[in-house]
Amino acid sequence: MKPKVALYDTTLRDGAQAEGINFSTADKLRIAARLDAFGADYIEGGWPGSNPKDIEFFERVRDLPLAHAKVAAFGSTRRMGVAVDQDPQVRLLLEAGTPVVTIYGKTSLRHVREVLRTTPEENLAMIAETVAFLKENGREVVYDAEHAFDGYREDPDYALACFKAARDAGAACVVLCDTNGGSLPDFVSEMTKAAIAHLGGTPVGIHTHDDGGLGVANALAAVAAGVRHVQGTLNGYGERNGNCNLTTVIPNLQLKMGYPLLPEVKLTQLRDLSLFVDETANQRPNIRAPFVGQASFAHKGGTHVNAVNKVAASYEHIVPETVGNARRVLVSELAGGANVMMKARELGIALDEKAPETRAILEEVKRLENDGYEFEGADASFELLIRRARGEYRPFFDLLEYHVSIRKDPERAIDLCEATVKISTPPRDGRVHQGYEVAEGDGPVNALDAALRKALTVFYPDVARVALTDYKVRIVNSSFGSGSGARVRVFIESGAGEQSWSTVGVSTNIVEASWLALTESLEYFLYRRQAAEK
Repeated sequence: MKPKVALYDTTLRDGAQAEGINFSTADKLRIAARLDAFGADYIEGGWPGSNPKDIEFFERVRDLPLAHAKVAAFGSTRRMGVAVDQDPQVRLLLEAGTPVVTIYGKTSLRHVREVLRTTPEENLAMIAETVAFLKENGREVVYDAEHAFDGYREDPDYALACFKAARDAGAACVVLCDTNGGSLPDFVSEMTKAAIAHLGGTPVGIHTHDDGGLGVANALAAVAAGVRHVQGTLNGYGERNGNCNLTTVIPNLQLKMGYPLLPEVKLTQLRDLSLFVDETANQRPNIRAPFVGQASFAHKGGTHVNAVNKVAASYEHIVPETVGNARRVLVSELAGGANVMMKARELGIALDEKAPETRAILEEVKRLENDGYEFEGADASFELLIRRARGEYRPFFDLLEYHVSIRKDPERAIDLCEATVKISTPPRDGRVHQGYEVAEGDGPVNALDAALRKALTVFYPDVARVALTDYKVRIVNSSFGSGSGARVRVFIESGAGEQSWSTVGVSTNIVEASWLALTESLEYFLYRRQAAEK
């Protein structure tokens, strides 16, 4: 069996330096708890000397009942010309009270001379004295060799001397940092082997950035070369283009390279962990993220779906559930009968790939997609399309009339959207019932939604439970000369309790497209409610 590789997460420190990421102390504590439950070996919480939020985090994390992970405080070597025990920043690292302290120091002679503006000898002393002082005070010291690869290019002997200074002073691990993110895997492998040979048994780690799009590749190359400690962030958050993405590097190391990082049951939580961190950071998940993205195991081409239906591994490099993901079949104008059959199966509908009704459904999908529809993100609309084609569905209401008016008068502070909706429901007691309601809203769609709900709740009270949770508009056939007359596609996401579903509408009129998606959403809710009662 291959040796264990330590997982060192720096989402809360290096990840927090990403543009658009701003964790509260509560956010950081919640993420730390999830990382511990997932199986991270180290959690880097922040820099105690940099801001009050990180000081508060280290005070509160002491009360967090972590079962596995060690918390690390992050800082730098002592300042030049200052005794290590007199350096305020170093004292704050001790006061953080963490079992691990990670410090960074310079490797590049250019940085030593032009950024620190000190001598090579003083830089070596700063590294050695800081590591030794922290170890003497009972801390496990991780030494991050900043610009390790750039420094090695400039002067290999000096770079190796920096690594050795940290090792000799008692560093538990010397981490090679590709701080600028510009190295290539071959060089990372070559230099890592040289460092490991020079350090003679001291664990070596890797910290990569993604400026060249190679953060994960460089980390994997370093592990193959012998490192036993990998630093990164969840979802690849980090300065500039980000850090090595742990949600990508972990399954590659464990499933492809055979390193025993986590129990299998923990690995199945990877996608949920990725989504949790995105949600906490208020970031939209990357649907194309390897392993954990929504599109990672999505199949659209007809020949692909046909093959996957027979042999899943034909177009899937791992079993999706291994990392907590799932196969998705997309239905579009590129689909074949297998797409329709497998997508229907996902929705609980049995179809025969070769049956005439399946072919008819496929042809209707292609016709509608040519008109601007898209069913990839609108499963509810696609299910209703199938139900209609099979004669299993009758509308719960019909539109008789709707009207929307918008009135704006800045002088009189009037800004009003109003909608009227008139509907009829299927015959009851031999009579057709009609509903007519008026409502105001923040915009025409909101007003239509409110009026329609008021009209429907008379006949279907449960409609009051449905909430519109998202609304998206896309131009479908934008081309020169079409201008504001282009067709628009509207996606509406709705929810009731823990259930959610999406519908689509298309028209040259944005209000009409919205109305189509909106009515389809409520029809779907009523259909599923009726089916559940049978």
